[in-house]
Amino acid sequence: MAITGCKVVVTGGAGFIGSHIVDALLASGNRVTVIDNLSTGNVNNIQHHLSAGNPSLEFIRGSITDLSLLQKAFKNADYVFHQAAIPSVPRSVANPSDSNDVNITGTLNVLIAARDNRVKKVVYASSCSVYGDTPTLPKQEDMLPCPLSPYAVSKLAGEYYCRVFNTVYNLPTVSLRYFNVYGPRQDPKSEYAAVIPRFIDLVRQGRPPVVFGDGEQTRDFTFVKDVVSANLFFAESRVTGVFNIGCGESITLNRLVGLIIRIWGKGEINPEYASPRAGDIRHSLADISRARAAGWHPQYDIIAGLEEMDGR
Repeated sequence: MAITGCKVVVTGGAGFIGSHIVDALLASGNRVTVIDNLSTGNVNNIQHHLSAGNPSLEFIRGSITDLSLLQKAFKNADYVFHQAAIPSVPRSVANPSDSNDVNITGTLNVLIAARDNRVKKVVYASSCSVYGDTPTLPKQEDMLPCPLSPYAVSKLAGEYYCRVFNTVYNLPTVSLRYFNVYGPRQDPKSEYAAVIPRFIDLVRQGRPPVVFGDGEQTRDFTFVKDVVSANLFFAESRVTGVFNIGCGESITLNRLVGLIIRIWGKGEINPEYASPRAGDIRHSLADISRARAAGWHPQYDIIAGLEEMDGR
């Protein structure tokens, strides 16, 4: 299955995940409108399309908090991939108001504009953080959510809005709970950088990666190409609802550090340890059986993903 010949909007399309979705959509012959205020995204992520003067790409610098902008941008759109968000747990703890405004009110605006413009489907980027630190593993979609941060609360609220718009307004929606996405274009310099690009950047410099906690916490890391394939698959699929998107395997941060040092390290490097961060969960592992039953399957485990990032 492939979306082709459609008008598609990607909110947050200059971001890490969004820009990879844009690449795939343009490669399949779609007309793509990117909406991004560049607060966390980077226009360099789509610059290769802009510099080439690709007539199929329109870039709008603007915010999803601007409903009138969305109403205009969504005109005649077939699909909306809603990736825009303030994506950091620590940032949401430091400034919960901003997370609420963008991640909840902004998502509501996206759904209103999609409803009013008769969009075929909205694919919403949710997060495994909605599960919190419940001890049950793996995480299943029908588990009771237990968010531990304002970011997680905002993502769960977005899911609820998607479900309501699906039920009340007959707007097809799907919410994808991403598990720890990594890959090219993640910014390792950000104060809130994800763990893999931060570790890789430090190891390349010959500096010790800093692990918050004892390193025995586990994560289900998902390569960005699998996230892209999930977005495209569930956009065209007739299913709606909530789906975990992960690798389906977990790894400790200590083992992850070892893999990164093996691939990118030069000389003797050992990690340093710091106090755990507020809002961080201890263990995470996705049950992806619901997504598999719908027809989507991941293609990368953690080693394959890291090696592709290294160009192997």
